[in-house]
Amino acid sequence: MNLENKKSLKILEQKVADFLSDYAVDLYSKEHIAPHIAKISLMQNHLYEDLGFSSRTEMGRYMNENFPILSKIKPKEKLWKKFIYDSINETAPACENCKDQIYCFSCKT
Repeated sequence: MNLENKKSLKILEQKVADFLSDYAVDLYSKEHIAPHIAKISLMQNHLYEDLGFSSRTEMGRYMNENFPILSKIKPKEKLWKKFIYDSINETAPACENCKDQIYCFSCKT
């Protein structure tokens, strides 16, 4: 990966962290969980998988605990990674190669 790609990914990571931070339930969620999710969101699998959850339901509970308002506004049928990236008007790095695009609500790619 070249320097320009690394810079782009860092900017994307910060955008995700900032977005999540705006909805954090407390300081811990804002300063620790949001940046962690942002970093993990750059990975190539589904967000729930890369975060180590066994299901999307488990991930949903985690997000609801840490970002309850965001959980309420997320469309039920939209995947978390897709929702987050759509919310910041970006495309997640993994979306280009995702085999589940047909299941993603309103995919931009």
